[in-house]
Amino acid sequence: MADSSTSNRRKFLVIVDDTPECQKALRFAWRRAKNTGGGVALLRTVNPVDFQQWLSVEEKMREEAQAEAEELLRSLAGKVHADSGILPELVVRQGEAKQVILQLIEEDPGIRVLVLGAGTSADGPGPLVSMLVGKMAGQMHVPITVVPGNLSDEQLDELT
Repeated sequence: MADSSTSNRRKFLVIVDDTPECQKALRFAWRRAKNTGGGVALLRTVNPVDFQQWLSVEEKMREEAQAEAEELLRSLAGKVHADSGILPELVVRQGEAKQVILQLIEEDPGIRVLVLGAGTSADGPGPLVSMLVGKMAGQMHVPITVVPGNLSDEQLDELT
């Protein structure tokens, strides 16, 4: 699913989940990429299923999760392309998000910035942001940009 035109330029990696702040991170990333001649990579992680007694059920669930993830990424990529002219690289990986992120960054030297959206609830910015910016920050080999989920599109446009 890689776009070869982005393989040699700096990529902004956005972690795609089902939160509203993900949309803010995505807007920030594609605007920064557009304004700096970079690319965008979208990562969706799929949690592994464990139905060892029913391997055919496990395989079917895995296939459905993969298909849903790919459909979501294609939809977002279409919006990014329409707004920016950038065709994002799409990556779907199975596994725990933090390990998948670290592995992808290690494998792809074109990824130069990780962009995360921060939640706005009283519970904090979200588990992924808390973990990657807190406990695991020293393990990251790229800068992390945390985009507040309460910024308007106009504010994001001014920042980028």
